Amino acid sequence: MPKKKIKRSVQRRFKITKTGKVLFAHQNAGHHKSVRSKSRIRRGNVVGVLSPSFAKKIKQMLGAR
Repeated sequence: MPKKKIKRSVQRRFKITKTGKVLFAHQNAGHHKSVRSKSRIRRGNVVGVLSPSFAKKIKQMLGAR
């Protein structure tokens, strides 16, 4: 049976921790920061954790168990 190919785009966007949680970076953190409030910018810097239902789909795309 051939090896399962992983989704490269998903590999760039998500990271799986040792305990199995799926981490992601929040969107819209690139530019135009002078328009946003400081608290909004800080909220964007915090790493997010996916819910278990979405995490299961991402792990399948990455070939993780």
